[in-house]
Amino acid sequence: MSIHASGVDALDKQALSSDLPLPLYLQLARYLRGLISSGKFGHRDALPSERELAERFEVSRVTVRKALKELLDEGLLQQRQGAGTFVNRGPYVEQRLSTLTSFSEDMGSRGLSAGSLWLHRMVSVATPEETLALGISPGTTVSRLQRLRTANDTPMALELAVIPTRFLPDPNEVQGSLYDTLRRRGYTPHRALQRLAAVKLTAEPAEQLGVPEGAAALYIERRTLLEDGTPLEFVRSHYRGDAYDFIVELNLAGPTGPQR
Repeated sequence: MSIHASGVDALDKQALSSDLPLPLYLQLARYLRGLISSGKFGHRDALPSERELAERFEVSRVTVRKALKELLDEGLLQQRQGAGTFVNRGPYVEQRLSTLTSFSEDMGSRGLSAGSLWLHRMVSVATPEETLALGISPGTTVSRLQRLRTANDTPMALELAVIPTRFLPDPNEVQGSLYDTLRRRGYTPHRALQRLAAVKLTAEPAEQLGVPEGAAALYIERRTLLEDGTPLEFVRSHYRGDAYDFIVELNLAGPTGPQR
């Protein structure tokens, strides 16, 4: 059962320490963030009140208020006038970067229902950045698909995919999974190169993703290639930082045998 306001005694009162260099409000924010990430605070659970948290951790209410503001700014909490503070956490996804899969395949493998809200679908001339990324000639036309990706109807990512029209002449052909559509046309995505960066969302994408302006997000650029190395797709996405983690497995380079 998730911890909620009536279970304040279950919170670890030793989680904060004045001996650490980190300010107490950031320690408290980190502790509460961990409870949310681990599922001990579930989506829409009510947090203990400011007074209860202050008494439990023996800190001032100003410290509690600053800690909660950190999590409110990240979109992990939501305050309702006269009702209290609640966890704002829908579906949460961890994706390994070792396998190339579509968003629809990612969600389906986790038992979530993938959805899309189309923002626009059109054919236009590639921009200079897209021309370089896709290895095409200036003036080449591309299918441009921008959509809001959802999991169980919760906004998860904003995605703009650009594909040369030689591979996808009509963007309206895509109804569900883009990769399924490309496979049916005989163009199977084989591998991809991705670049990730941490960003803060501006007003419009934050509103579309249902988080506060300035909330943390993962910005990802991906070039998808065919088996022969031909660029197939150039994608720019913003993933909600509170709902998506990317996991990378690393191996040591060099000899794998025992060292003497």
